[in-house]
Amino acid sequence: MYRHACKVGLEGIVSKVAGSRYTSGRGNDWVKKTCVQRETLTIAGFAIDGTKWDGIYLGRRKGQDLIYAGKVDHGFDKTSAGELRRKLTPLIRKTQPYSKRIAHKAVWVEPELMAEIEYRAKSAEGKVRHPVFKGLRDDL
Repeated sequence: MYRHACKVGLEGIVSKVAGSRYTSGRGNDWVKKTCVQRETLTIAGFAIDGTKWDGIYLGRRKGQDLIYAGKVDHGFDKTSAGELRRKLTPLIRKTQPYSKRIAHKAVWVEPELMAEIEYRAKSAEGKVRHPVFKGLRDDL
C-alpha cells in the first residue's frame, strides 16, 4: 500500500496500531510514513533576505514554456549556498523566465542550471511540497 501511494504521487500514508483505541490528541498509536520523491528542475532565480541567502525558485519545462514549480529554502549550508550564488550571478537577468508571471520578488536568472530536488508531494498546481535542495545536476 505504501509503495503504491508513493508511486501515484501521494504524500504518504497514515496507519493505526490494530488493537489500539481511537482517542483524541497525540499518541504513539498512529504512524505517518511519508513518501520521498525526487525531480530535476530548472533554477529560475534566487532569493536574498537582506544579505542572507533565502533559497531558489524552480521551474518545470512544458514544451517551450517554463512553469513555476515552487521555492526551495532547505538543504543549503553556508558553503553550498555561496557556491550556488557564484554560479548563478553571471546568469542574472532583469525579467522572470516563467511563461506566466508570478508575484514573488527574486533575483531572476537565465534558466540554464538544473537542481536535484527531493520533496514529499506536489500541489494541484504542480508546486513541490516540503522541498529540499540536493545539489546541482552538472551531468545534464
